[in-house]
Amino acid sequence: MAGKPKKTTEKRSVEAYIASFPEDVRSSLEALRQAIRASVPKHATETVRYNIGAFQLDGKDLIYFAGWKKHVSLYSITDEVYEAIEGLSDYQASGVTIKFPLGKPLPTELIAKIVSHRLADMQRGMGA
Repeated sequence: MAGKPKKTTEKRSVEAYIASFPEDVRSSLEALRQAIRASVPKHATETVRYNIGAFQLDGKDLIYFAGWKKHVSLYSITDEVYEAIEGLSDYQASGVTIKFPLGKPLPTELIAKIVSHRLADMQRGMGA
């Protein structure tokens, strides 16, 4: 991870997490954060989990985001999301991770679809 922070037991803010990166990563992370924020319910909260950014809904993890040297990533992308959303194959993916390269516009509509699908998955898991 670019600008990899030191291990600590102290809880960090999402702002501090993002600020720990070089400018090119920081601006992409902030854009990714804003794209996610625009797609989640207003009562969703932000936190740092597993040393990466996360959005939670009712105390449960919804989606994670992280910065790297050459890309930013979204995590917890299920097989169902890959199958349901067209356009994901345009991006490098590995397991539950999808990568968006630095220096290219973020696909905000695609990110909104991913978040919407994750919300639906989460609601089904809660029995709603």
